[in-house]
Amino acid sequence: VQLQAYGGGLVQAGGSLRLSCIVSGRAFRGYVMGWFRQAPGKERGFVAAIHWSGFSTHYTDSVKGRFTISRDNAKNMVYLQMDSLKPEDTAVYYCAATVDWIATMEHEYCCWGQGTLVTVSS
Repeated sequence: VQLQAYGGGLVQAGGSLRLSCIVSGRAFRGYVMGWFRQAPGKERGFVAAIHWSGFSTHYTDSVKGRFTISRDNAKNMVYLQMDSLKPEDTAVYYCAATVDWIATMEHEYCCWGQGTLVTVSS
């Protein structure tokens, strides 16, 4: 499976962005999809995941109530709606796929897209 993330950019604190990830290949519906991020000088960390059914989601504490992960299995797309953005959300964001629920560690994900940069100015 191949993934491509896009939608990053520069936004002011308090603003919103929506990241998208298009997935090609077989059996998209069978994959749990996740978003990770890597801030400058930091390790890549888990942000959010969504079950293949779309009915279950999981978030890291720092984004709960501000970010929403969703997916459209008909379009092979996964999204990350980011609201009330903060400067500390600045990072390169990656989409990833796994067959494990709930997977929050990098090594649990088999497949990764290239990152898209989100910069939040204060």
